[in-house]
Amino acid sequence: MSEDWNTKYGSRRVRRDPPTLDEAIFAAMGITDDLESQAEIAASLMGLPLEAVQTEVKKAGRAAARTTRVITGEQGFQRSIVVERRVSRKILGNDKRVGS
Repeated sequence: MSEDWNTKYGSRRVRRDPPTLDEAIFAAMGITDDLESQAEIAASLMGLPLEAVQTEVKKAGRAAARTTRVITGEQGFQRSIVVERRVSRKILGNDKRVGS
């Protein structure tokens, strides 16, 4: 979808693309942990019927559950470890500060 609008500098076109199903599910997973709520949120973002989205949400929920590892220690106690990927942020530009 695109929309044309006029500014004082001339005609401008803005492109508006709906999110992909994976993007909508990822956003819904960040909002809530409930699978039904995730399906409703993703369906509303995509404009799709709820039944079409529920199967994909369940698949994504199973994939997200695989990141949890259970490790048994020496004494037999179990503890869960969640592996998460962190993105490092690099600051671009001039880092030097000039004092007065």
